[in-house]
Parts: sequence; C-alpha cells; structure tokens
Amino acid sequence: MLNLNQGGAIGVAWLLSAACTLAADSAATNAPAADTHTNATPAKASEDVSRFSDQPAPLRLNDFPQRPPPLLEIGDKFLSTGNLEKGLSLPTGARWAPDFWVYGTLRSAFQTFDPGGSGTRYTEWANRLDIYGNLYLAPTERVLIGWRPIDRDGTSYSGYVFEPRSQHGFVNASSATPRTIFFEGQLDEIFPSLDPNDSRSLDFGFAVGLQPLNLQDGLLANSSSADMVSVTRNALTLPGGSTLRLSALDVWSQIQRQDYTSAGVPNSPDHDANVFGLDAAADFPVSTVEGTVLYEASSTHGSGFYAGLGAIQRIWKFNTTFRAETSVATDGNSAKVATGTLLVSQFSYDLPYSADLLYLDSFWGIDRFSSAVRDPTAGGPLGSIGLLNAAVGLGHYGAPLSNEPDNAAGAALGYQMFFGELRRRQVVFEVGGRAPTSTPTSSRQRAAEGVAVRFQQAIGRRYVLIMDTFGVARDSSSASVGGRMELTVKF
Repeated sequence: MLNLNQGGAIGVAWLLSAACTLAADSAATNAPAADTHTNATPAKASEDVSRFSDQPAPLRLNDFPQRPPPLLEIGDKFLSTGNLEKGLSLPTGARWAPDFWVYGTLRSAFQTFDPGGSGTRYTEWANRLDIYGNLYLAPTERVLIGWRPIDRDGTSYSGYVFEPRSQHGFVNASSATPRTIFFEGQLDEIFPSLDPNDSRSLDFGFAVGLQPLNLQDGLLANSSSADMVSVTRNALTLPGGSTLRLSALDVWSQIQRQDYTSAGVPNSPDHDANVFGLDAAADFPVSTVEGTVLYEASSTHGSGFYAGLGAIQRIWKFNTTFRAETSVATDGNSAKVATGTLLVSQFSYDLPYSADLLYLDSFWGIDRFSSAVRDPTAGGPLGSIGLLNAAVGLGHYGAPLSNEPDNAAGAALGYQMFFGELRRRQVVFEVGGRAPTSTPTSSRQRAAEGVAVRFQQAIGRRYVLIMDTFGVARDSSSASVGGRMELTVKF
C-alpha cells in the first residue's frame, strides 16, 4: 500500500511527464515542413537507448559448438533445449522427472615401459572402457551404475602383449561385474514436507553403494570403487569463514591397500578392513582448508590411524597448495600399514599475456607413510607430483620415477604450453628428481633424475590424442625409458 507522501510524489512526477510530452508535441506541430525540393527527409523520433526491444534477439549459434549427445538418452536430453518432462509426485512430497543417460570413455594405447635395473620391460597394446548408466531423478538425486568390461580389477587389460616373451599374445580381460553402483540424494529434497519453509537445516546429503573415494587429493585415499556410505552436511557457518562442509563416512568392503612385500602386488585387497572417518572443508578469506581423519581396522593386516591437513590459496601471483599427511600403525608396522609422514607443496604460475602455465611440485617423505585406501591403478601417493610420478592407469605403464614417498624427497618442475584459439593443443615439458633420505632398500628408491614430455591434441568433439615419453637415470642402475601413444574417445 502507498502512503500519502508516496502518492503525492507520484502525482507530481506524472504531471511533469505530461507537461514535457505536451511541449514536445507542440514543438513538433509548429516545426517547419521539410523542403520538398531537396533530398532531406523528416527526422525520425529518437528512442531511448536503454529501452529493451520488443523483438526477441535470435540465438547466436554460429560460434557455439553443437551439443555432442551421449551414447543413449531416454527422457529429457542432456544439456539440450526443449520442454522438460512433467515428472511424477512421490508420497513424500518430492517431484522426480526420471531421465536415463549412457556415456563413457574408451582408452586405447600402444606403450612400452622399461623400469631399468632388474625390472621387466613391457611393450603392449592395452585398452580400458569406462561406461556408465546415469538414472537422473532430480537435481539432487540419482542412481549411477558403471562397468569396466575389458579389464579386471585394474591389473589385467584386454589387448596384446609384445614383451616379455613369456606373456606374448592376446589378452582377454573381459568382466561383467559392475564397478560402480550407488544412490545419492538429499534428505530435505526427498522429504520436503519435513521442512516446508527451509528453516530446520535438514539439507543433509548422502550416498550409499559402490562408489569412488578420494581424500586429500588422493594422498590419504584414492579408489575408484569402494563399498561406502557417507553423510554430508553442507553450508555450515563458522567464525571467520564463509562455509563449512562436513562428511562422515564408513567404508566396509572392496578396500584396496598398499602392499610393501617384495613379491606382492603394489595395491591389493584387504577383505578384513573397515574404514571410518570424517572429512571437512572450509572456505576462509585467504584460503580453503581441508581436514581428514580416518581409522582403519583390520585384524588380518594391521590397523592404522590416518590424518591429513591441506590448504589451497593464492599467494601473490602464485596458485599454491600445501598438504601434511600422516599414518600411524596402531598394531606396529606391517605390509599394509606403517608409521610415517608426507609433506607436499605445489606452486603454479600463469604466465602474463599467455595461457601457459609454469609449475613446481615437491614432496618430503618421512619414514614410511602409507595411505588408507589405494586403487590398483592409482600407484603410490605421489601421483599428483607431476608427470614423472604419475601412473597412467592403463596397462603396465608405471610412474617413471616411482610414486612411493618412503624416506625420500623430490621435486618436479614443468612448463605447460597451450596452442590455438581454443587451446586444443597442449605440450608439457617436465624435469624432476628424487633422493633417498636413508639407505634405499630397492633400485626404485635410489637417487634418480628424469625428463618427461607430453603432447595432447583434441580431435573433433570426442577424441583426444596423447603422446608421452620419458627418460630416467638412476644411481648404480640402468636407465629407465618409455613411451606411449593413446587415443581417448569420449561418448
């Protein structure tokens, strides 16, 4: 309702507007007519430049790429235009409009990897297919199921082995076992009648089933498939910060752990393990801080306590990340768990007037740090410390330097260049090395220096060509070399 003063002000404004309009009409009437003997034409009345046009502007599709649809779409199209399905109402009061999309990634690579020393050189054609079916129910609810039908547990990949001669021939590693199947949702969205005014803080998210697990950038836990339930509370407030996310989790099955036995697989199952933990992330004015605590119980391979703290921020012109991770073997050191600490620092710098990136990653492993959960394809905890420490997750192509941090320190310096208007071509040059801080127990733990190069090229809308090569020199051991060419298809 308007009060008297507001009404008076509006009336005065209306009278002034009317007077200006009458004056303009009178001026237009008394203005001389245009000279009919010249090319002059009457002036067109000017329009307010700030006024929105009554005519809809056409879509600018010339410079916008066409939508690459997924392999299968049932229901609403993914990231497309058109009317949305009406959906259905649940007894809980929620409204779901189910859609089903199938998508995935195919990786195929020819590669050779010689670890040097007494290690076995592998030359192979390896393949991996990750395919997912996503049952989309609502923006906060879905069911995801996934398969990797042409490899088994990340240790055997369909393809062809050229070397060693003892394994020469085709490899059939087909598998029909789902590697991912979980449901995720949000409590107050599934039961909106419990909090119709959104005032009771019931926005708890949860996920249950066989799902990925990644904590502290993969340092404490890195698994693509673990039986787990997690509950997350978002948008909590805390003094000095803007938001806090807190998650509680329980991993009860499909747990892979590191294996330090000389004859064992680097990461192998522990069927007796159970992991409980809390993970939190908070935003502050100068940094995003992440904290994680885990306890892993296992009567067969030893229990352990794990903790990690990370900080992500921009310091002057540098993007920086610092992490401190620790593991404590509560039953004494074993093949699966040991006591140790890992310190990681990462710096990157965006070069001015360019999209190129310069980065420096370093680590210091004190004693024998171990992760709580590690996927067979993930290798050791140092996978994020540059190309020379990363496992590619396909076939027998391992980390050139070694991604185990036991009693060692190292660094990697890299330069990433982007080419083309859309940055569809990239080249990365990297040099790095590591040195033991105690007497090494294997050739892979000796001092080493190496160089790695990666070339990436996007082809069309679904293909990426990747070429890698490296060379590493180790003390008192033969050099380690390797190269690979991979075609990735996204559909």
